[in-house]
Formats: sequence, C-alpha cells, structure tokens
Amino acid sequence: MTDYLSQNISMNFSRIRTSRGMSLDAVSEQTGVSKSMLHQIEKGEANPSISVLGKIASGMRIEIGELLAKPPVDSYLIKIPELLPTKEIAGQYEIRTCLPYEDNRTFELYRIDIEAGGVYVSGGHGEGTVEYLAVMDGRVLVETDDIKQEIEQDEIFMFRTDHSHKYINLGNQKVHCLCVFLPEKK
Repeated sequence: MTDYLSQNISMNFSRIRTSRGMSLDAVSEQTGVSKSMLHQIEKGEANPSISVLGKIASGMRIEIGELLAKPPVDSYLIKIPELLPTKEIAGQYEIRTCLPYEDNRTFELYRIDIEAGGVYVSGGHGEGTVEYLAVMDGRVLVETDDIKQEIEQDEIFMFRTDHSHKYINLGNQKVHCLCVFLPEKK
C-alpha cells in the first residue's frame, strides 16, 4: 500500500539520485542509510521516518522539502487499489484520495467504495463546490437536504455539495464510485 507522501518521496529520491549518477551504494555511504532501506524507499515500499529523511537530505545535500514535494512529472500512473484509504469504517465504506487538490489542480478525485447496505455520510465541501459522482457498478442513492437521487452503473450525477450529504448502497454487493469535486463556475 502507498500514500501520496511515500509516492512523492519515492519519485523524488529516484529522480535526484539518478540525475546525479549515484548508485544506491554511493547514497548509502553518504547518508548512513542502508542500501536495502534506500531501495525500499525508492520503490515506494517504505515509510521512512523523519530521521531517515534527514539523513538522506543531509547526505545528498538537499532540503527535505525536495523529497516531500510533488514530483515534477508530465505523467504518472495511480494504482487505486494500492492507495491507503483516506477515510474508512469497516463494513461500511472506504474512501481513497486519487488526486488531491493542489495549487496547480483545481479539482479533487476520490474513489468511494461502499459495502452492501453501507452508508457514507459526508460533510459539506465548502460554498460553491460541485460534485460529479460516477457509479462504476451497482446502485447508489444520494441524499441531500433537498435531493434524493438514485444513480446506477455508468451514470454520473452532478450536485452542489455545500451541505452534508450521504451515499447509500442500494445493492447487495460492494459499489465503486469515482467522485470529482470542483469549484462551481460563476
């Protein structure tokens, strides 16, 4: 499983190391971090401590922020099942942040998995926020203060999310949805 911070560290460490023509052995020697740990970090298989990040930054003569920052890439693949849930209640739902809001991205993308009979209650997402909910399989009922809308597989429902709302799985199997939040255009 991976999260955004581990993914950023992995991509940035690999990019910096290879751009300097350094082997893992050389980085290990300069930083005092074992080659096996560096390999795990580069593969996104480890969550390094602040101490380890400090050793890497010091040994490579970079700022820790360079390891944590969003990597400068033109494209990358996100494997949703490998993302750690951002929010979950066992037997009810799991939420995974696929693309978080960032300075250069004005939307957010989430995967919502709701178990059979499960309910996910979400708070409001701020004034002027619109949600697009795409049901990938199954059926979901979305309820707001003034809307009750059933959405089926291969349908997308757009609604304002200023206030709390809930998603109810109407089927007898887990339902998978993709959810995009955008500021409403004025």
